[in-house]
Amino acid sequence: MTIYLTELTADKSHFPKVETALKDPDGLLAIGGDLSPERIINAYRNGIFPWFSHNDPILWWSPSKRAVIQPTQCHISKSMKRLIRKNKFTITIDHAFSDVINACAQPRTSQPETWICPPMIAAYNKLHQLGYAHSIEVWKDHKLVGGLYGMEIGKLFCGESMFSRENNSSKIAFIALNQHLGNFPDTYIDCQMQTSHLSSLGVKEVERAQFIHLLQDAKDQILSKSCWTPTDIKLTNN
Repeated sequence: MTIYLTELTADKSHFPKVETALKDPDGLLAIGGDLSPERIINAYRNGIFPWFSHNDPILWWSPSKRAVIQPTQCHISKSMKRLIRKNKFTITIDHAFSDVINACAQPRTSQPETWICPPMIAAYNKLHQLGYAHSIEVWKDHKLVGGLYGMEIGKLFCGESMFSRENNSSKIAFIALNQHLGNFPDTYIDCQMQTSHLSSLGVKEVERAQFIHLLQDAKDQILSKSCWTPTDIKLTNN
C-alpha cells in the first residue's frame, strides 16, 4: 500500500493538522524539514514531535493516544518508597543535560539502536542552551546513574527519554520530576506513548483530541523561571 505523507516546506511554522496523521503507522504525520529550534518548538506547540532512525529522513508524529500525567497523581509503590527512604541517590535539575541525552542514546539490551541519533542530540543540546530543554539527573557516589530529559512548552513538560544504570534510577528521576513540577500549579507531563513502566507510575492514556485541548490551555501559560534553576531535589514518600 502506498503511503502519502506531507513533505514539510521551508516554512518552519507549518505543519499539517494532527487529525490527518496516519492510522498505520499510528501518528505518522509528515516527513522532511529540519531540526532547527524554531521548527521543533513549533512542532511541540502543535502536539507533534520528531522521531526517526539514524540516516533516515526526519519523521514527525502525533499519535492517536497520548500518555499524560498531572504531577500530583504520580504513584509511588511501596518498594519505591522503601528505596526513597534509603536516601542512596542525589537528584539534580539541569546539572548535566548533555550527559543525560548521551546516556539516553546508548544502546540497550532490548534495543540495540535508539532513535536519539547525533542530529537529535545536537538539536536538543541547542534547545537546552536556549532554555527549552531540561534534564533530571540521578547520582550515586558522584556518578550519573539515571535521568531523563524533555521540553518545556508553557506549563507542559514533554518527556523525551530516560535511562537507568542502576535498578529503578529512571523511576527515581520520573518521581523527582513529578514532585518538583507539583510545586508549580497547573502543570502536566506528556510522556508521548504509554508503557507498562509509565503506567505503574500513574501515567494515563488519553485521546489525541483531549491532549490537544490540554496543550492549548498549557502552552501559553508562563512557568516560573525558578522551576529550572539548577538545584537539588529532595524526594518525599507522600
